[in-house]
Amino acid sequence: MRYLIFSDVHGNLEALNVVLKLAGGENIDQYLCLGDLVGYGASPNEVIDKVRALQPLSIIRGNHDKAVCESESLQTFNPIAAMAIRWTKENISENNLDYLCKIKKGPLKTQDDITICHGAPFDEDYYIFGEFDAAEAFLHIETKLTFFGHTHFPFVYKEKDHLVEGTYVSGNFSKLKLKKKTRYLINPGSVGQPRDRNIRSSCAIFDSEAGEMYFHRLEYKIETTQKKILDAKLPPALAKRLFAGI
Repeated sequence: MRYLIFSDVHGNLEALNVVLKLAGGENIDQYLCLGDLVGYGASPNEVIDKVRALQPLSIIRGNHDKAVCESESLQTFNPIAAMAIRWTKENISENNLDYLCKIKKGPLKTQDDITICHGAPFDEDYYIFGEFDAAEAFLHIETKLTFFGHTHFPFVYKEKDHLVEGTYVSGNFSKLKLKKKTRYLINPGSVGQPRDRNIRSSCAIFDSEAGEMYFHRLEYKIETTQKKILDAKLPPALAKRLFAGI
């Protein structure tokens, strides 16, 4: 089985398009989406339309998806993120809102011994930053392989004999051979808003038969995405940060 793993699209249609173009030439058998289809970007409807058309798809919600659907307080969001959530609520179609709100909370165990979650397997809003966080996450995982998002950083955590080691995935292409008797907690990075100072869209492909992960960074039309953000009267900082990768 070949899986496309992607997360944190955040309403960025242009970035999603290059990821799906890559997938089109990779004989993908299954799509795994780790949440946050919306928020920040100006194309929530177009992004949702693209994602809901993917088959077969396993998907869990992200914290921005949840915030658009639920009337909970936005106090946990910074002012700019909260403004984007309010804008999304006003501009998302009824049909796509219904789809978004039916996406289930993670973690979700899929076939082939894989778990997917947004933040952490014990809390969808929790950020896994560092080996201490990863060690806590491994206590809540039964599968050999878990994919998570939320941080917008491509990262690999390995656990063997209760020892956890973390590695940032640098560069625009990287391959990882999974080892036996080792568990993995892997973040494919963000499709629509990378924060590791690499402005390229980030995603990953997993070949379960070969036991290999392939991390990809892809160029997309950032200027088009920025113009859409500005034309929508969203905070200009959301456009500027795309060229900074932060």
